[in-house]
Amino acid sequence: MKSKISITLMAGLFLLGACEGRRDKESADSTSVSTSKEKAVDLKKDTLKTGSKLVKKADIRFKVKNVQQTSEQIAALTTSLNGMVIHHTINSTSENSADIKRSSDSIMRVTVVNTTADMTVKIPPANLESFMLQVTRMGLYVENSHMDITDKSLDYLSTQMKLKNQSERVAKNKQDAATAKNPDDLLAFKNNMVDQQINNRRTDDSVKNSVVTLSFYESNVIHREIIANSDLSAYNPPAIKQLDMSFENGWGVFVSLLIALANAWVIFPIGFGVWMLVRYLKKKQPAALVKS
Repeated sequence: MKSKISITLMAGLFLLGACEGRRDKESADSTSVSTSKEKAVDLKKDTLKTGSKLVKKADIRFKVKNVQQTSEQIAALTTSLNGMVIHHTINSTSENSADIKRSSDSIMRVTVVNTTADMTVKIPPANLESFMLQVTRMGLYVENSHMDITDKSLDYLSTQMKLKNQSERVAKNKQDAATAKNPDDLLAFKNNMVDQQINNRRTDDSVKNSVVTLSFYESNVIHREIIANSDLSAYNPPAIKQLDMSFENGWGVFVSLLIALANAWVIFPIGFGVWMLVRYLKKKQPAALVKS
């Protein structure tokens, strides 16, 4: 009888222990579930506070009638849509050229010119579609056009949460001077925080202003211009004029020679005297030989 009672008592204790263990497990599971739900709710709240961070980028390449006029139209359109031109370049390159003689001192230079332009503008996302439609209407045809939308919400939220944790860490280190970090490590830690803040600000700017890259060009243009002839031989006078000038120059040379001879008149008497002396000596030398 006693053994039956003891067996019954042990069975009751075993069932009671099993029920308590199950209750503890269920309470632990419910606690973990509630904790995960709280975290999910907090993350959702943070996401709602942050808002969606959609970064829109677009680029267009098209052909136009006149690059200069189109550049001015795009700049005016950008201003009207509360945007801003942040880059603008116009390039004109010479494909080929030839010089055609027009007169003795001028030539006509014919040049094949290729003109292209690159522009980068910032447009509010609400006006992006309208901007792209109006720009494409300015061209003769569009070679390619595409737009990309990147969701930076999670990256932005991740950076915000990291900054929050880092700020709490810095505040805790300030309160507890004994566990403060090395000054160099602390400076690097703070610089990392600054970089993360700057990245978030860049993301905010990218969300508020969509970047559009424009590349357009026009057909080759034939450019004509009259310029001075750089060949100096082309400025020589005609052949008849040159012949006439040669006679005048020859007479001038002859007159100059006569004047030079007149200025050197003293050479003639001196030369005559030397000649007489040499002749005298030659006559005297044979006579001296005969006497000897």
